[in-house]
Amino acid sequence: MDIFLQAAVEEALSGQREGGIPIGSVLVHDGKIIGRGHNRRVQKNSTILHAEMDALENAGRLSPTIYQECTLFTTLSPCPMCSGAALLYKIPRIVIGENKTFMGAEELLKAHGVKLNVMNDESCIKMMSNFIRANPDLWNEDIGEAE
Repeated sequence: MDIFLQAAVEEALSGQREGGIPIGSVLVHDGKIIGRGHNRRVQKNSTILHAEMDALENAGRLSPTIYQECTLFTTLSPCPMCSGAALLYKIPRIVIGENKTFMGAEELLKAHGVKLNVMNDESCIKMMSNFIRANPDLWNEDIGEAE
């Protein structure tokens, strides 16, 4: 597994240990992680702290040119909200751990020229499959689905 995707998985596991949803993300610029995060909706009683949003927030305020040179690594296909943030900051590439348990707004990203690398990593698939099976109500809340 890629070292940056592994860092995103470690973030996801941190979130799960905190009682949250196991999705993690890292923002990489010039071969270095500049932002990392995990889904903190439960922990922070937040409507928007998905993993990608948390990683962007933790990267801090950056020049637009920095974002345009970054790669976003995420354990799960990004939802429309997170995809929108990536598009807003013109992040050109996203590496996705898996899109089997959830297909986010990948077509929107592609339509705007974002390069996607979908790994369909077995550990990412297993992590989300197990979580969704054990926590269907929390999962549906996270993706905005009615129960």
